Amino acid sequence: MLTFRTINSLTQCLRGYRASGLRVGFVPTMGFLHAGHRALIDESVARCDITVVSIFVNPAQFGPHEDLDRYPRALEQDHELCRMAGVTMIFMPDAGEIYPPGFQTHVEPGPVAEPLCGAVRPGHFRGVATVVTKLFNIVQPDVAFFGQKDFQQCAVIRQMVRDLNLPVEIVTVPTVREPDGLALSSRNSYLNATDRERARCLSQGLLAAQASYGEGQRDGQRLLEIARAYMSEVDQLQYLELRDAGTLEAIQGPVERPAALCVAAYVGTTRLIDNVLLTPPPTVLSDRDLEVVSYAVDRQAATGAQGSPPS
Repeated sequence: MLTFRTINSLTQCLRGYRASGLRVGFVPTMGFLHAGHRALIDESVARCDITVVSIFVNPAQFGPHEDLDRYPRALEQDHELCRMAGVTMIFMPDAGEIYPPGFQTHVEPGPVAEPLCGAVRPGHFRGVATVVTKLFNIVQPDVAFFGQKDFQQCAVIRQMVRDLNLPVEIVTVPTVREPDGLALSSRNSYLNATDRERARCLSQGLLAAQASYGEGQRDGQRLLEIARAYMSEVDQLQYLELRDAGTLEAIQGPVERPAALCVAAYVGTTRLIDNVLLTPPPTVLSDRDLEVVSYAVDRQAATGAQGSPPS
């Protein structure tokens, strides 16, 4: 496994792999890797000839008073996880390498970035879209892998890839959860024991609503009520919303198209996000719907992920 800290050294090495016709997979991360990241890496290793993992805590996607300075870091642990997973290269630039003096060009995402996290974290997805575009241009992967837990981020990146004609296939890998249902996140490390226990209510509510949907419930308001009933233990519920899985437009009335039930909440001082997919039988999905949800649904069926609510 090779580690690179500069764009020039990485691109020179990758040039040789591409000349040999090898398929390049890419997993962009901010480090502090866990089993959720490992799932992305495993998919890349399975599908591609070489896998590149970037570790870069992107300052452009953090707002004022957010946790940039204290975002968890564990580089030795990250290296070991990547080595064990069969990663070919790690790219670990510093901020000056990605944003050199005089940098002034940014990628502005459109309406898909405006609701949900976009409404409460102004500029966040601008920073995400900019750094992902730069990383795609640097690595030039054939396939890039992202986690469903960051559902809106996946939607923003898919839209950006379509709009800018970027030659990258985007694969969304289902959320990896702890045995009690909590979605894996680097920020879970902020939770003390009491808050960690309380945080379970987020996945419990989402999975209860998903189970009700699976039993035939289609009333959007009722599904939201089912999820919300579990979440009284959070300190601040920023949003709990049903959105179209493809466009992220708000769903009014019955859920008749693939939907994402998304939540963001503070437990103690820690902000957590999570979501589940609500998908009708595949026979009624359009091509666009299938692009968004079919891979995740197939993986859920194969792994049993996101099943019934935890007891």
